[in-house]
Amino acid sequence: MIETQDKILDTAERLFGDQGYAGTSLRQIIAEAGVNLAAIHYHFGNKEELLDSLVARKAGPVNKERLALLDRYEAEAGPAPVPVEKLLTAFLEPPILRVKSSPELGRLMGRMYAEGLMPAIAEKHFHTVKSRFTAAFARALPGLSEQEVALRLQFMIGAMAHTMLFACRQFSIDGNLLMRELVAFVVGGMSAPAVVGQNTEEMK
Repeated sequence: MIETQDKILDTAERLFGDQGYAGTSLRQIIAEAGVNLAAIHYHFGNKEELLDSLVARKAGPVNKERLALLDRYEAEAGPAPVPVEKLLTAFLEPPILRVKSSPELGRLMGRMYAEGLMPAIAEKHFHTVKSRFTAAFARALPGLSEQEVALRLQFMIGAMAHTMLFACRQFSIDGNLLMRELVAFVVGGMSAPAVVGQNTEEMK
């Protein structure tokens, strides 16, 4: 039973990554996985729920690692804010190192971004991570407004996505070195002073 589930998920991951979600039919997944339509409906219900299960399988371990690192750094910091560099390491390291060793995850995420599916996926699967890290960055960067923190987090996610989709494949360097370069780059942007002359209305 679990073997059939995994076979369907593995096949869907490869096809979604190669052809995109919209460009892949359940019929293709069934044929390549060697199962019947009833198995898809039994385990996942429909194509949308299949994607949801696939994202949960990939995002779950990453989010668990992120939150474990954040818990550790917050415990070490005590009442003080966690340094920005450590927050970035906790957020970026789990997905970057995973993609470096498993390129198929990068292809899948690239397709999800390209097809505009990430906002809905993020809201469902990354809500807790988003809330925890937003609060932690706000504490670590008291000179920035709430809007500036949110905007810079979007820039950080953009840098992470590009690294996952392109840099991991283009540069034949150790994953840990890639991580250090990315963190060093993003620390500068996150820690930059607030933009002079920007007020709350201008940031909206």
